[in-house]
Amino acid sequence: MNSVTPTYSFLSKFSRFHHQHSRCGFLLTTLLVSGAHAFVPRPSLAAVHSSNPSFFQMTAHSTSTSASTRTIHVPPVPRRDEERVVYAGVLPPTAADRSLLRQANDSVEPLLDPPRPIPDPYGWLRDDERKDPEVIRHLEAENEYSRAVTSHLLPLQETLYKEFLSSIQETDYTTPRPRGDYWYYTRTYQGSSYNTYCRAPKTSSEFDAKGWDGNKEKSVLDGEVTYLDVNVLAEGKAFCDVGSVKVSPSHKYVAYSVDYLGDEKYELHVRNLESGEDVVLEKLHPDNHDAEQTCDEEKDTNLLEIDNFVWGKDDDTLYYVTMDEQHRPYRLFQRRNWHHSTPVDTLLKEEKDDLFWCSVSKSLDGEYIFFDMASKETSEVWFLATETESSSPEIKCVAPRRNKVLYEVEHGKGHWYIVTNVGNSPNMKLMTSPATHNSEDQWTLVLDSQNISIFDGSISKALDSVTVLNTHLVLEGREGGIPRVWLYEIESKISKRLEFDETAYDVGLGAHYESDATSVVVTYDSMLTPPSSIEIDLGDYDERKVLKAKAVPGYDKELFGCDRLEVPSRDGKTHIPVSIVYRRDTMDKVKSGESVPLHLYGYGSYGACIESDFGITRLPLLNRGMIYAIAHIRGGGEMGRQWYEEPCGGKYMCKKNTFNDFVDVARFFVEDRKWTTPEKLSCEGRSAGVS
Repeated sequence: MNSVTPTYSFLSKFSRFHHQHSRCGFLLTTLLVSGAHAFVPRPSLAAVHSSNPSFFQMTAHSTSTSASTRTIHVPPVPRRDEERVVYAGVLPPTAADRSLLRQANDSVEPLLDPPRPIPDPYGWLRDDERKDPEVIRHLEAENEYSRAVTSHLLPLQETLYKEFLSSIQETDYTTPRPRGDYWYYTRTYQGSSYNTYCRAPKTSSEFDAKGWDGNKEKSVLDGEVTYLDVNVLAEGKAFCDVGSVKVSPSHKYVAYSVDYLGDEKYELHVRNLESGEDVVLEKLHPDNHDAEQTCDEEKDTNLLEIDNFVWGKDDDTLYYVTMDEQHRPYRLFQRRNWHHSTPVDTLLKEEKDDLFWCSVSKSLDGEYIFFDMASKETSEVWFLATETESSSPEIKCVAPRRNKVLYEVEHGKGHWYIVTNVGNSPNMKLMTSPATHNSEDQWTLVLDSQNISIFDGSISKALDSVTVLNTHLVLEGREGGIPRVWLYEIESKISKRLEFDETAYDVGLGAHYESDATSVVVTYDSMLTPPSSIEIDLGDYDERKVLKAKAVPGYDKELFGCDRLEVPSRDGKTHIPVSIVYRRDTMDKVKSGESVPLHLYGYGSYGACIESDFGITRLPLLNRGMIYAIAHIRGGGEMGRQWYEEPCGGKYMCKKNTFNDFVDVARFFVEDRKWTTPEKLSCEGRSAGVS
């Protein structure tokens, strides 16, 4: 099977260096810089069809009226199936696909009867198996069209690509983190596309990488061992994506999930780190698992396909989540004795409501397995004590789901710590209760030493997550539109927010594997400062140590500047945060009255936050005299959940705020500040954002 998707060769070439949201707008910006003129408005469907009916068979088309005029590339147009419909309501017996019905199982609203047909003329383009010849032909035509209209940009693309590479230290390593008797970290190598997973014996409380000189052949830490090399896994494969990598409780095994086809269906492997033996897990009872797989000559249909997994209390037990026909994670299984000749699978929980997606996790102290079930507005968490997993694996509910109540749970010393919006609070509260089932009536706010709630769900600050250590809670959230980290000492009930020098930045908790930690590591960066890992002593928050700072070859921080602005929206009440970065000599031109190119990025969906972080791929734009601006528009979560939710955010009937905010910011730079002009302004949004 050959999977075909629309691609730009330049973007694909650079994809392994491009993380989070693609914010640099490579194609859009290079078109702006080069003054590209190959894009033309698409002709009306009626005009195309009347002149060339065969065009609807998805062929890219080029025309040229004379030798002196440029070639016009006409995009492929998919055919419309005017008879295709989907039904809203009670499905008629003649409905071919009964899975099209969408309604929560616990909904009290009646279905439309008779059902209402909804036109779906392009529904035929959905091909989950990636096999439909007509769909593949259309995608190939789209790819050919994109190559044709961007062919004049190839020299510039190659130049930019080389500039991107010159700013990246390809041979590098992540900050080693302690776990048991080892330091764990990953490495990358120049010329290799994938990570390698490494560990080294922990001989002291601090790692020492001073002896590493950047040579790819040398170990970062003494005694380094590569226990999983994804480059080796990818050999001979057209596609390779490793999902999760988790070391077993005894450190003897590593379990990892991997997708070799690009269909986001992951195999589950377990490798013996002593012998090197690699075992791929298979289904034990195919009839009792998920829907029958479509026969595929490239995949062993007896292999277990999962979404996510965790280890249990010991090396004998794995928990994994499988997916239904719609690729929705929905079933939690326990597999005992996975490495024996007679392994045992137990179905622990199944979520039948297709609005809810599921995942499995383990508390940091290792005492509980959590099965989270969540829709966009409602969630429910079930738990299982690892102490009894081998004798009586009984799963229980933390608190039954309630409409529009979201909650997440962590555990520490016999208590649940709950992040929730119960009570319809605009932001998340931090609550606690005894670690028992059906505990919702025992939830109480976590208070500080002055008996004041540290997170009460109000709009002043937003809580995103809690990490529970033996002595402290590490709280991640937002205040003033900026990511924040708070440290809360459980015994004294003293809470303190970590402070940093720059006015806008991105900060978050790094990887932690041990609940008895005496220090924490945060990752920090800004639009000017490359990422670094900073260790903070839990006994003295002012005692900080930079463990590792990302090297950016050729970057001189002093040449650049950044600012945080607030732009008034058209409603007269809302101020939209905007982060900008620029070369100082470019801003000198602006201050002298000259207009310059400006690239404006915005997202504004799902409550996702676009941070004021460092971006290597922006440097070629900045060095060409552009200002780069991020509009933190409504629909995101930068100012808390109220920035996303109704009645004033960017969701549902308020979605227009997302687009209005983006336009208001663009007008601000053009009309108010006069930093740029419409001709020099490029805009970028993608996916569910302002695309």
